[in-house]
Amino acid sequence: MSDGLKFHPLTAQRWPDLVQLFGSNGACGGCWCMWWKRSSADFQQKKGAPNRRSFKAMVDRGDVPGFLAYEGGQPIGWCAVEPRERYSGLARSRSLAPVDDAPVWSITCLFVKAGHRRSGLSRAMLEHAKRFVGERGGRLIEGYPKDPSGFPGANSMWTGAASTFRKAGFSEVARRTPTRPIMRIEVAGRS
Repeated sequence: MSDGLKFHPLTAQRWPDLVQLFGSNGACGGCWCMWWKRSSADFQQKKGAPNRRSFKAMVDRGDVPGFLAYEGGQPIGWCAVEPRERYSGLARSRSLAPVDDAPVWSITCLFVKAGHRRSGLSRAMLEHAKRFVGERGGRLIEGYPKDPSGFPGANSMWTGAASTFRKAGFSEVARRTPTRPIMRIEVAGRS
């Protein structure tokens, strides 16, 4: 990874950069980072433009659902990270049900632009997520990566790889399915 990597919260002013990064498909099949924010049926019905409009409306009203990674002034990565309660899909998931009552922030997406994958960008975004969450008063971050037996296609790895989370200092706190651990790290908050 280059030393010229910069991170910026997603704001309304940076929305065009997210669109540039995600492309016309909204990253993965019209997702626009709405998979964990909708019911499965609602998500399927609103793939594409409706998801894009919903996500943009959140950003336009001042929500900061994560941050972008830039290299040479160009967007090359996206990390979705917010308090867990903003992801209704996590609340409905049996395999990703809360481990305890601790307030956590959840990393639900690590999107890396083609040509930058397997470069260390996901780990760099996980490292930055610690600062991002800490600056906003969060103390715990969870991730829900894949722990595959073989390397699946890049589209199925949008939650990250367990090995990358481990390298960034996350520890497994639960595993209710063979391929999806819940991983967590404690971060320093604001002083």
